[in-house]
Amino acid sequence: MRISFDFLVQGFTVGCSVTRENFSFAALDALPPKSSLPSQQSVIASIVSVIVSYICVRLWRASKWSGVTYNVPVPEEAKEGWKGELIEKTSIKSEIDYRIQCYAPATGRFLGRVNPATEEDIDNAIKASAKAQASWAQTSFDERKKVLRTLQKYILANQDSIVNVSCLDSGKTKVDAALGEVLVTVEKIKWVLGNGVKALEPEKRSPSWPLMCYKKVEVRYEPLGVVAACVSWNYPFHNLLSPIISSIFAGNGIIVKGSEQTAWSSQYYISIVKGALSACGHNPDLVQSIMCWPDVAPHLTSHPDIAHITFIGSKPVAHHVARSAAKVLTPLCIELGGKDAAVILDDTPNLPALVSVLMRGSFQSCGQNCVGIERIIALPKVYPQIVSMLEARVAKLRCGSILDDEGVDCGAVISDMNFERLENLVSDAVAQGARLIHGGKRYIHPKHPKGHYFMPTLLVDVTPSMAVAQNEVFGPLCVVMAATSVSHAIELANSTIYSLGGSVFGRNQKDLDRVTREMKCGMVSVNDFAVYYLNQSLPFGGVRGSGYGRFAGEEGLRSVTNLKAVAVDRFPKLVGTSIPPVLDYPLKDGDRAWRFTKGMVWLGYGESIKRQAAGLWHLMTNL
Repeated sequence: MRISFDFLVQGFTVGCSVTRENFSFAALDALPPKSSLPSQQSVIASIVSVIVSYICVRLWRASKWSGVTYNVPVPEEAKEGWKGELIEKTSIKSEIDYRIQCYAPATGRFLGRVNPATEEDIDNAIKASAKAQASWAQTSFDERKKVLRTLQKYILANQDSIVNVSCLDSGKTKVDAALGEVLVTVEKIKWVLGNGVKALEPEKRSPSWPLMCYKKVEVRYEPLGVVAACVSWNYPFHNLLSPIISSIFAGNGIIVKGSEQTAWSSQYYISIVKGALSACGHNPDLVQSIMCWPDVAPHLTSHPDIAHITFIGSKPVAHHVARSAAKVLTPLCIELGGKDAAVILDDTPNLPALVSVLMRGSFQSCGQNCVGIERIIALPKVYPQIVSMLEARVAKLRCGSILDDEGVDCGAVISDMNFERLENLVSDAVAQGARLIHGGKRYIHPKHPKGHYFMPTLLVDVTPSMAVAQNEVFGPLCVVMAATSVSHAIELANSTIYSLGGSVFGRNQKDLDRVTREMKCGMVSVNDFAVYYLNQSLPFGGVRGSGYGRFAGEEGLRSVTNLKAVAVDRFPKLVGTSIPPVLDYPLKDGDRAWRFTKGMVWLGYGESIKRQAAGLWHLMTNL
């Protein structure tokens, strides 16, 4: 290494002594002899040292910003062997006080009571989050990544507890919880860790030429402050964490209002996030979870200190949220569920594998899935085969509580308040000519008579005039409709007010592209079901009756930031904006000023060289 260094020094000395006037090849005689050149071994040693240094730096950074291990108390009810008392009346409204009564919808066993937030509680939560956000906004992306890595580490190590809590509070099975709660959450964290910085770094834009050629322009994505999310009950873990992940990485504080239906699990889940913040040395008040009754919720959605609201829920409630937010002009991202169609073309191969996808799409989380398959639209050739295969499989589905039953396919639904509506939708369709092959009514479980179970249902020969084909079911109903052609299938797919997602299955690429293009919705999976959400690089959301705005992907991450346009001088010491004397107030000659500005427009935007030259002439002659 010393030989290499001496060689560089001598070469540098010679180089500095050579000028245009005294240069001659004789000067090269001063270079070190060939024997002094670096040896092959020293070159290899130099390369190896660079590589080792790079690896050491990477390891140091990985160690400094890696996830931290921490613990959060797991609810006793989620531990093995717990048997809670059965409640007399399965309702979230307690008969003894104002608190939210929490129970397991699969068994009717009591989980606890949660104090609902008052308006004062909401004010205090926002103040606490705002105070924490003031310092959090100054953190680096490395610090925010460390919190997410810490959170991810906890989730991966505690899947059993997270899933058990979700199963207890929402009634779903462990498989449904693993897919809909854990898998998509760690995927979101993974995407943000790998792509979040790029999405939020200042983005260079091109300046207007020639008038603004001396400027540099960019878009900066800055924290909004404190944002809010009002989320649904169907995936209590993921729906709580998803807006938190995006919001805190963007530098915001956040208030999450969960559903009263899953108030019990939200307490544990928010403690997981707060624990990650505390473990990394940050104020856990940055994130707040509140539960409140509907009459108090408008205080949050109309609060002047909330900078943005994400709402996931039903269309009727969305109208109230939008009306409330409009009082203080708070921007909204609204996701209202859908009536997603799966279009099955006649050339679809491997129908048994397809039916497996349709079963998962229809009965995942007992159909309580915003992008679940609510309508199967099949062309004539494959229609009878699909119906036959579905009939054999739907009849074998078993309902029960996954925590203490064996061989369970479908869990419970969140509440029995929707059962009458589901039964009416089925009976109305049958009265109009649909065929009920299986289910169609509530199910009294022999082991869990207090549980909320609805029989997995297969309803075929459904037409668009039937209410079940137009209204979001959000339950374990598999609805099959017949289409006469590709055009008819597209017409059926677009025949509702909902436009969230969709899917199409087939082999002919031209037909696949056409259905994808002509489906009026925000997302489409081709030869698959809802995989756009497992790709968190993609924005998630719908159009028309399914809402507006997007979360997930760069678009979702940027939606919870202030998009600030910035223009600065490219050469601040040389060129800057100055008002020409002819345009300086007070104007000395209005006509001359007009000719000057007219010429400036021609120069900057003339469609021909002649027009631009005329613009330059107007500028020069009217200075």
